[in-house]
Amino acid sequence: MPNNGVLNVSLLALAMLANPHPALAQTSIETQGGQPPPGSHSSIVDFDYQIKYQRAFEAVLWNMPAIAIYSFRRAAFDNLGVKDNDIIAYSAPATPKLEAITANSSTPYITAFTDLQKGPVVLELPAAGEDGSVYGQVVDAWQLTIADVGPSGLDKGKGGKLLFTPPGFNGEIPAGYIHVPSPNYRIALAFRSVRAPGKSAADAYQYAKKLRMYYLAEASNPPPQRFIDPIDKVYPTLPFYDERHFADMHAVMSVEPARPQDKVMLGMLRSLGIEKGKPFAPDEVTKKAMRQAAIDAWFYLQHWFDNLPKDKFYWPDRHYASLLMTDENKRFSFEYEDNIDLIGRATEYFWCTYMPKELSDSPATQYLMAMADKNGKPLEAGKTYKIDVPAKMPVKQFWALTVYNRDTMSFIYSETNRTTLSSYDLEAMKKNADGSVTIYIGPKAPAGLESNWIPTAGKRPLPAMRFYGGTEALNDRSFELPDFELFE
Repeated sequence: MPNNGVLNVSLLALAMLANPHPALAQTSIETQGGQPPPGSHSSIVDFDYQIKYQRAFEAVLWNMPAIAIYSFRRAAFDNLGVKDNDIIAYSAPATPKLEAITANSSTPYITAFTDLQKGPVVLELPAAGEDGSVYGQVVDAWQLTIADVGPSGLDKGKGGKLLFTPPGFNGEIPAGYIHVPSPNYRIALAFRSVRAPGKSAADAYQYAKKLRMYYLAEASNPPPQRFIDPIDKVYPTLPFYDERHFADMHAVMSVEPARPQDKVMLGMLRSLGIEKGKPFAPDEVTKKAMRQAAIDAWFYLQHWFDNLPKDKFYWPDRHYASLLMTDENKRFSFEYEDNIDLIGRATEYFWCTYMPKELSDSPATQYLMAMADKNGKPLEAGKTYKIDVPAKMPVKQFWALTVYNRDTMSFIYSETNRTTLSSYDLEAMKKNADGSVTIYIGPKAPAGLESNWIPTAGKRPLPAMRFYGGTEALNDRSFELPDFELFE
């Protein structure tokens, strides 16, 4: 019989030669984490394209406030021949040639731009009075308001000289100025010239020409003020939603200081060729990724508005949303102690520009956007709708109904170029027996009701009812505006 002890030792020796690490062969324990689940495969074929696309998509949402305001500057300089400290003053309410996000066409606009890299800038404001008043905002490069202007603004309607200083300015502020430090170099303003009782739009234009803007270094002998009236010119201020969006982004980021909250994103933008101090020269892969990202971001934002959260409606049983959708602090920064609401900020600046620093409980103006008809169905292109505007609207000044193109949030070009009907037009409109007035919006005017009609020219409509000087009934929501109805 064989010696079992010798045999077992021999077999063990042979096993050791075959596998010198028997402990590893006997265990199925794996490290926890550090790799994807077994059998995983990457869904990405081209990592270079994918990382650029992802960063570009998020960048469009992140920079919406900055890009929207920069578009105003770019178009003014490129299309109207404007220079820093020139003042654009419309001689009449704007027409669709002002291609701008939810602009008004009831009061003449005033706008201007300056660059504080060249030094502090003075803005002289006329006092409000029997000749008129101005109302509006001065914003920084991120479109955050640094100065409200007008009776409820820094000047309290008394006029005066605002002095805007650049980031890091530590010079002396001369006496007689209202100091406004800016966190950015490029700033912009948009005012409305509000006509006084008994005055005309022409009077409002003349009042606007009392404004002055110049560098502090020129204060002892200011140059003649240059005014530009673009009433008959196309002023295309809308952001681009293709690869050009990122050229504008580079133009902003290459000038302005880096904010602490933006440094991670600014680092990510380097993969797109957006870097301070370097020219913007993206390769073909980057261009393709940026173009698709901008397109998709536009569709995403439209989808968000098509599915507007119910808490955004002004009245729970109606289908209006305030154009001024603030953050939880009734401001427009969307910054909190522990986060920035990126989507909330992007959506607000997608359909609105030049917001006040803070929205009061009784704002000077309120804009209610019709997001659907009375049955909750989105308004459609090619269909005609009607609204019964009550005889007694809750306003101290006037009301105005403006219809925008839902795709662009801007005025609609048409044969008449009518964009708005307001309480100023009541004498020419046909009224109902109770004093109310029915307004129609659609591709064609109902027979005999041309004076009560706003054309949509085949575009998907976004109606906005503006309340100037809203009363308590509007602000406490005891007044409710009827919804739009489909007109058969």
